Amino acid sequence: MEKLSVIIYEALQKEKVEVGDVIYIEATSGAVKRQGRSDAYATEFDLEAEEYVPLPKGDVHKKKEVVQDVTLHDLDAANAKPQGGQDVLSMMGQLLKPKKTEITDKLRREINKVVDKYIDQGIAELVPGVLFIDEVHMLDIETFTYLHRALESAIAPIVIFATNRGRCLIRGTDDIYSPHGIPLDLLDRLLIIRTIPYNRADMEQILKLRANTEGLDIEPEAISALGEIGVKATLRYAVQLLTPAYLTAKVNGRSNITQGDIEEIGSLFLDAKASAKILTENKEKYMS
Repeated sequence: MEKLSVIIYEALQKEKVEVGDVIYIEATSGAVKRQGRSDAYATEFDLEAEEYVPLPKGDVHKKKEVVQDVTLHDLDAANAKPQGGQDVLSMMGQLLKPKKTEITDKLRREINKVVDKYIDQGIAELVPGVLFIDEVHMLDIETFTYLHRALESAIAPIVIFATNRGRCLIRGTDDIYSPHGIPLDLLDRLLIIRTIPYNRADMEQILKLRANTEGLDIEPEAISALGEIGVKATLRYAVQLLTPAYLTAKVNGRSNITQGDIEEIGSLFLDAKASAKILTENKEKYMS
């Protein structure tokens, strides 16, 4: 009689498997999954909330295709962990060593070779991810060089850069100016998305969506007042007024936001433009 694996034994206990249950065991990992109770044990007056399944037929050992989503970083991290034996010396060595080693460029290249091989054989499918980098003008010239080289890889993700700068100095240099603070050779590889400022109608539509998302009941006149504030100040400032306006309405015993709530809150909180104007006009009263 063969000895039952410890992994399978613990999995059977975790699933609370009993006689009459239908289970399947993965041969590679030893994972046990309880499918349900065999319909042979079903009775007419069974009061238990059990799911009865038919008894499997055919071969006991069956092949099943399992699709697993993993990232390249998951593969790098899994292969970077030190693998030790079960003897005393190996266990003591693992205690003295760090839990995982550094993910080197050599390891990344080896993983990329294996992934490319699996893709060519049809075993794996590459689903490119999306990397969003905000305030991209804050990156220095060395980072841009690394990104430029990484984008040439066949397994590179879709990269989206965001910045609000015009022509400015590239960080890490003394005299190299470029549009958006991005080197020209990298800028030539990019597709620039054209954006235009929001008008009042666009702002009111965005404010309606934000209010619906937060579950706020707001009157059309209040939306119109917020749209006017957004045109004079910024859309972000108008959105930030929604929560204090709701609290003001709640204090006044109402569940809906009115135009009066918006006007009251607008008089209490300043936007960035109004604050900068006050500081400029009264700069002699502040410490510099």
